[in-house]
Amino acid sequence: MGPSGSGGRQTGDGAATGGSVRVVRIGRPERRNAIDSATAARLHDELLQFNADPAARVAVLTGDESAFCAGADLKDLPALRPSGPLGPTRLQLGKPVIAAIEGWCVAGGLELAAWCDLRIAGATARFGCLERRWGVPLIDGGTYRLPRIVGLGRALDLILTGREIDADEAERIGFVQRLVPAGTALAAAVEMAEGIAASPWPAVVHDRLSVYEGLGRELEAALANEDRHGRAVIFDPGFADGVAGFDRSQAERRGGSGR
Repeated sequence: MGPSGSGGRQTGDGAATGGSVRVVRIGRPERRNAIDSATAARLHDELLQFNADPAARVAVLTGDESAFCAGADLKDLPALRPSGPLGPTRLQLGKPVIAAIEGWCVAGGLELAAWCDLRIAGATARFGCLERRWGVPLIDGGTYRLPRIVGLGRALDLILTGREIDADEAERIGFVQRLVPAGTALAAAVEMAEGIAASPWPAVVHDRLSVYEGLGRELEAALANEDRHGRAVIFDPGFADGVAGFDRSQAERRGGSGR
């Protein structure tokens, strides 16, 4: 199976489309995938298209083997849009996005990775809020998302010092969920995406939304919200089929016919 799932095809700008998994490439390797205004607009639109495509379930966002993203292209900084200087970072999608990270993931690139639901990194990847060195602020959601991913103290350590960390530390503090051999992050991310996409879909969608919507709520409100999402799944017409499939698999595991 190719990197876009079954039946996928490669487009000229580097985004793979088709099947249940869509691969979106930043596509500026000559600039360490630093994002200019044209690239930001393209990424914004491609991810909205992914969100609207009922056949596409999970997206993988990636750069290349030398860099995931070095942040905003400072030569084009005045032209970057307030709707999301790096493209999709103001979007709230209804489906998961996985970052496949190799090489540099710094400055706004770190914020872009933080926007993704999950992050898989090659062993030689490097991370940091390096914009601290040039007096550039975090404006792509990093001050909101980073503390929620790694905790307040660790987020402030990265944001205030601007220090660079390696992939091992990024995994240890919880920014990276899977660490894989260098050069294999994209393949690992696609494999994870295919596994998620193969799951009964209403439960994936509602559980993900329940997690995000529960952040910052009081326990009682969060539990009520979880219950609302859970009932939406249970009363979905396809729920009974999923339970029946589970019963069949259990019967087969016990040596029965499954009927």
